[in-house]
Amino acid sequence: MSAKKNLKIALVGNPNSGKTTLFNLLTGLNQRTGNFPGVTVDKKSGTMKLPNGKQAELIDLPGTYSIYPKTLDEQIVQEVLLDKDHDQHPDTIIVVADASNLKRNLLLFTQIRDLNIPMVLVLNMMDVADRRQLNIDLRGLSIDLGVKIIPTNSHSGAGVEALKNILSQPLIHSKKPFYQVKSLAEKTIEDIKTEFNLDEDYRAYQYAQQNVRLKFLEETERQKIEEIKKENGFYDVPTQSQETLGRYALISDIVDRNIKNSSESGKPTLSQRIDRVTTHKVFGYLIFISLLMLIFQAIFAWAEGPMDIIEGALASFSNWVKGALPEGVINDLITDGIIAGLAGVLVFIPQIAILFGFISLLEESGYMSRAVFLMDRVMRNFGLNGKSVVPLVSGMACAIPAIMATRNIDSWKDRLITIFVTPFMSCSARLPVYTLLIALVVPDHYVLGIFNLKGLVLAALYLLGFFAAILSAWAMKFILKTKTRGYFIMELPGYKIPQWKNVGLTIFEKSKTFVVEAGKVIIAISILLWVLASYGFSDKFNNAGTYVKEQLPPNTTDAEYDIAINAYKLEHSIIGSFGKFIEPAIEPLGYDWKIGIALITSFAAREVFVGTMSTIYSIGADEEDELTIREKLSKEINPKTGLPMYTMAVGFSLMVFYAFAMQCMSTVAVVYRETKGWKWPIIQVVYMTAVAYLSALVTYQIFT
Repeated sequence: MSAKKNLKIALVGNPNSGKTTLFNLLTGLNQRTGNFPGVTVDKKSGTMKLPNGKQAELIDLPGTYSIYPKTLDEQIVQEVLLDKDHDQHPDTIIVVADASNLKRNLLLFTQIRDLNIPMVLVLNMMDVADRRQLNIDLRGLSIDLGVKIIPTNSHSGAGVEALKNILSQPLIHSKKPFYQVKSLAEKTIEDIKTEFNLDEDYRAYQYAQQNVRLKFLEETERQKIEEIKKENGFYDVPTQSQETLGRYALISDIVDRNIKNSSESGKPTLSQRIDRVTTHKVFGYLIFISLLMLIFQAIFAWAEGPMDIIEGALASFSNWVKGALPEGVINDLITDGIIAGLAGVLVFIPQIAILFGFISLLEESGYMSRAVFLMDRVMRNFGLNGKSVVPLVSGMACAIPAIMATRNIDSWKDRLITIFVTPFMSCSARLPVYTLLIALVVPDHYVLGIFNLKGLVLAALYLLGFFAAILSAWAMKFILKTKTRGYFIMELPGYKIPQWKNVGLTIFEKSKTFVVEAGKVIIAISILLWVLASYGFSDKFNNAGTYVKEQLPPNTTDAEYDIAINAYKLEHSIIGSFGKFIEPAIEPLGYDWKIGIALITSFAAREVFVGTMSTIYSIGADEEDELTIREKLSKEINPKTGLPMYTMAVGFSLMVFYAFAMQCMSTVAVVYRETKGWKWPIIQVVYMTAVAYLSALVTYQIFT
């Protein structure tokens, strides 16, 4: 295997073992995210250069406690390891284990070891083990487990180079299995090995245990295994239990022999002492709310300067391009279509970076698990499974991976309710819409001299989405007649100082994803909008000059005439005509035809609203106009009232609409994929759109 040009290395381990942190250290920025072939489970892979000069592909498999899967994510680990023909089947495996909790972590290691794949065991989080005064005999442990062991500290990076050196060398693995599984079902194992030409006892044993779940087996092969099992009297569950107990007995002996604890027994750890406060029934929620307030305040206070710089730079760049290129269609397309659409993406990078920076800090420090634990107490009162907390919290970043995270929920009804309400959580795609509208209509005042009013409004919008989610879940509890009670089991990892490199990687990856993924959609729609807004078929569009001259007074200047004719042509363009068509339906909400266009286009993605408004107002603007999108919107006048278009009533109505509306095609697609049909996505879109419309209508009437 070492002779191969590119090694394929799988990174496997329990959740909270530091596996992802180690992956970041080994691959740096050489990462890519996709899906495993044939399924929607995220696959994170990267490349790393080994000391011997060879390139290796590192695959970060989903975290799992055992080779026996309970969720779809865990099933991927099983498929990759058991199917030698799988695209991602590794040449080498790095098993990552938490050095401070080896008795639990080593079960997965022993199962993988018996598959006879070259491997190395990484004892991660050695700093935590040292703080707990655990003295580990690495040499003795290595001999007893029959594998090379590398101690690492993913926080400091210690041991990473040693791991790379080991991976550069041929890995000698013990032929003797860790656990003699043949003693449980010798005849069954031998028959399956003969039938499928297998070498390893444990691989044949897994065929017997998991024949129904292993997708790479043909139906005839599954039936053949079933026949062998019946013929030999093999029963899955009791045999699996016997195997697991047997493995734990061996693990316990090895750990007790090689690890000594010199700390005072019964003395609470630092993490346990901190948890007395952070998970307290009163102080825990106060801390959680305070952290949320800090995040929302920072999104405005810290991002304002960089956003102003980006906006100003793009406005100046657009004006320079307009002057540098010859006048004509190409000039207008680049400046009014592409650059205007690009501005709607790049200007929000500072806020996206701050949001994900805070989320990464909370995850790296170990606090996010405590927040999920706290919210479980609230969720249960509304009929949600405790495991629903993870998707709902994840929904604040993006609804798509959040909905995919519902696979951890065993009850189908609880999972369906969670999928249905998760899009109510305000995701990062709504952030550009919120911040643009808040900047327009909310004054820059401070409450109690500390809290920025804009930050408070943003926090209120996030809470509004949360309350809509749990109230909808409560209503669905009665509609779906859920009888089964869910359960919530979650490991609370120890607190640790965040590794700034990982935080930086997260900010970079999330910002890049926002720019690339949202940018592609926004720019494509911006170009389409420019075309639809620059051409028309009606007489009023083709003879706009004649109609405008009839409406303007004789003393109109050339500049005023140009502005008027641009605005008139936009109103009677193809997209303008469509906006006028839907205007009666949205007029009760305080919206005009321009906002209507943005509502329609943002069904592709919520953040497209900003790019659409940038394009529309760039097309209708004076050629010398260097105003930013926020300044243009603030100067917009309602032709029916003569007052500013974007009043507090209109601004809050739009914010509430976007807080509730299901405006994301990708989310609809993933709901279809996860529910295996169009029934629930359609119900979801209709329900959320109705809630959004009625709530926006009430909001507009109240503020008017």
